[in-house]
Amino acid sequence: MLGRLLALPVAAVAAACTSEASTASPSTTTAGTATTGAGATATTAAGSAAESTVGGVEGWVSGGTDLLTVDPPPTSLFDTVPSCRVDPTPETTLGPCWFDVDSGDDISAGFEGLPMWLCLRVHDPDCNPLVDHAVEVWHTDVRGFYTGDTTGSADDTSFSSDRCTLEDETALATNAFRGRLTTDADGRVNFRSCFPGWYAGRTIHVHYAVTAPDGTTRSISQLVFTDAFADEICTTHERYADRGLQDTPLADDALFSDEVDEHLFSTARNDDGTLLAFATVVVDPNASVDKSF
Repeated sequence: MLGRLLALPVAAVAAACTSEASTASPSTTTAGTATTGAGATATTAAGSAAESTVGGVEGWVSGGTDLLTVDPPPTSLFDTVPSCRVDPTPETTLGPCWFDVDSGDDISAGFEGLPMWLCLRVHDPDCNPLVDHAVEVWHTDVRGFYTGDTTGSADDTSFSSDRCTLEDETALATNAFRGRLTTDADGRVNFRSCFPGWYAGRTIHVHYAVTAPDGTTRSISQLVFTDAFADEICTTHERYADRGLQDTPLADDALFSDEVDEHLFSTARNDDGTLLAFATVVVDPNASVDKSF
């Protein structure tokens, strides 16, 4: 039971996504599936995992991030998928749905869905970790809405509320599924969140931006899920199945063209039935990108 990835917003948004003990970590392979620890089932962008009972949980759990009872995986997990490459991860546009939000590691604000560890490792093209870099992420709730409460935001000049929230009352009342953390000595950040929902014209995706300690934004891009994974969650999980399949698979999302492999998450089912989505982001430490839509 598992599937796919993707990332960013356009004009129309379709129909919202309202910690800690076991350290048994999932693992992944470069293709296919693996089972480790107490039965964690893993997959990569190239494969899908078989349905199994893990940690006493049949399939995926549903609820809030308090269900994330496993710790984030060790950094060695990232070495199980190809990550060191010369070229930085390709850039994408900031989009109209970003605004600055400071946060702790839990960006769910109490909303529910498929609970997810969102883990990123940031390094330069020589595979050196980029330490003390700010990593921002933002994505939709389970209904496909971006949240829109900009109260306290240091920068909301690029945010288009009508396009991103459709002036939905629930979305306007929170800044959930947005946050910022600073990379550790391994270039790691780990966010507690929920799997995003889809909206018309885009595949399911997570936006991110990486900013150096001196305040220079080095990278703006998106990460996505394989179609198989997105289809699995959108058709079988109780929080997503009422909306059904996303209307835009990877091949039809114009943002990625031939570069989709460099934007893919690897995914795994944790022992507690929650989701692990992880990826390595390659950043040019000398780049400077414009943080405006």
